Amino acid sequence: MNVGYNQPTEIQRLGIPAALAGSDVLGTAHTGTGKTAAFTLPMIQRLADGRQADQPRGLVITPTRELAQQIGEAVRRYGATSSIEAVVVHGGTRMGPEIAELKFGCDVLIATPGRLLDYVSRGIVKLSHVEVLVIDEADRMLDMGFIDDVKEIVAATPKERQTLLFSATMPPGIMGLATDLMRDPERINVGLESAADGIRQVVYPVDWPKKHELLFHILGQWTTGQVLVFTRTRDTAGYLTGFLEKKGLPVAGMHGAMPQRERDRNLKAFREREKRILVATNVAARGLDIRGIEHVINFDAPEDPRDYVHRVGRTARGDATGEAYTLVAPNDWQALRQIETLTGEAIPREFVGGFEPSSAPPDAHIVAAAAQEAEDDAPKRSALTRGRRRR
Repeated sequence: MNVGYNQPTEIQRLGIPAALAGSDVLGTAHTGTGKTAAFTLPMIQRLADGRQADQPRGLVITPTRELAQQIGEAVRRYGATSSIEAVVVHGGTRMGPEIAELKFGCDVLIATPGRLLDYVSRGIVKLSHVEVLVIDEADRMLDMGFIDDVKEIVAATPKERQTLLFSATMPPGIMGLATDLMRDPERINVGLESAADGIRQVVYPVDWPKKHELLFHILGQWTTGQVLVFTRTRDTAGYLTGFLEKKGLPVAGMHGAMPQRERDRNLKAFREREKRILVATNVAARGLDIRGIEHVINFDAPEDPRDYVHRVGRTARGDATGEAYTLVAPNDWQALRQIETLTGEAIPREFVGGFEPSSAPPDAHIVAAAAQEAEDDAPKRSALTRGRRRR
């Protein structure tokens, strides 16, 4: 069955053989490089050789509802020619339909941590048959405060299991988690802490009061192509969605305070090109694989610089190219400095006529500091990586 891959991506080329050999795998790669296939394909192949169980033999833990649904679709697609049965459970929906599915049994269970623990505590799900455990977007789980839940879930699985942990970044907290949960993992790093090569990145300096008009001006330059706009808060996402709707643009919104049904509807409209623009908080920054996003706009620079890598990674998926623009007002410069320190590169600045800031941006200070900090941190990162590999 053809699922669109002509040749493996780097994370797939390195990760799939290691997983098929039975090794624990600690994989880090850019968003959009095929991590989902890197863990679902070997898991399906391993589980397809056995019988369907009343309780899951494969378990995927993931931080968000949207990502859980996406992984569920991937497992069903990749396992279409096998007898593999997959069930997805997550918060924000009624338990009744999920419980009915679980009673039929499944080979692979894809779940968000809170909902899974609820079913485990009720005795609806037992994890004693798990052979393959996947922890996806582990850094996001750390950010969202799910790590204790993850540890509780892992403690309910057999010790003799295969563990695959994948993420787009690898902060110290996740390295500690991997040390605790994994057995001599195969460490695979592909393009750590930087945006993919196919993304053209630009910073637009602007005064805060003109930000929304600059956004509308930029969007007006494009009559085709999907655009994903990121904001820092739900209120800003809601305001911009309404502002752009009044301007006559085909826009939908998405943030954590929305009912799940509305989030699903808006994401579907964007995915199927009914809406060309999606305004979202970081809820859309991780893991979502929507092909054809040509432009990402950071209306606000993210507070956590790692989120920048995830956000811009929504474009240039696979071998495609894309563009990422960040609107930087005076209160965003510190966040930009942290982004450039993390990635080790300065993002080019461009000015838009009529939207020039009232004061010059502190470019020299930011670029010099970012480059110096990246240079100072390089030996530490290299030593840390070598030390982990020796263990």
